[in-house]
Amino acid sequence: MPEKLELGPRLRAIADLVPPDCRCLADIGTDHGYVPAALLLAGRVGRAVAADVGALPLDHARRTAARCGVEDRMDLRLGDGLSVLSPGEADVIVIAGMGGDTIAGILAAAPWSRDGPLLLLQPMSRAHELRRWLPERGYAVRAETLVQDKGVLYPILSAAGGTMAPASEAQAWGGFLLEGDPLWGRYLSDRILRLRRAAAGLERARDPALAVKRTALLSAAAALEQKREEWSRGERT
Repeated sequence: MPEKLELGPRLRAIADLVPPDCRCLADIGTDHGYVPAALLLAGRVGRAVAADVGALPLDHARRTAARCGVEDRMDLRLGDGLSVLSPGEADVIVIAGMGGDTIAGILAAAPWSRDGPLLLLQPMSRAHELRRWLPERGYAVRAETLVQDKGVLYPILSAAGGTMAPASEAQAWGGFLLEGDPLWGRYLSDRILRLRRAAAGLERARDPALAVKRTALLSAAAALEQKREEWSRGERT
């Protein structure tokens, strides 16, 4: 009998964003293959590609597929980034659990990713770099949400090819479309703290370039503090 698969909050939030009419899901950097296996078990996707650059994670995904009885619909592929896919093969592409700069690099190596698929992107770090990069390279963020898992807040961006205005510093650090998210106040506070700590580390720097960077960090922190105040006033009314 197939094993039931329970996803943690972060992976469950990603899975919940996959449209119910998905013909083929691709999970890049699949690790244990939990997201594609869970969606196949639930009948939410027709088939799935689970890919990873490492042979060991792919072995883990193979065991997950076997336990869940979805081996016939879960295609395991060893390879780097989106090189494992043909353009147009997947309706939805999940890239999660890595840095925002790494996610941007994966997309940059496959410009065809602007042509159709829904991209569910979950950066573990450097989300600000990903938010800056997307509109600069012809992607539009359609939705954004936050999820808390083991005390940590993670953003999830739904994006596709399209046009949007460049990210301001406040948007890069605080998100594009998070104003209605109940966790946004906490997320802003966390970003502000990180920005001010980074700026404090550069306080005695003599390099002019580092002084410019410190000023930019403090400016971003101030912009987020204003956003947090506006959000807090809205919550109280």
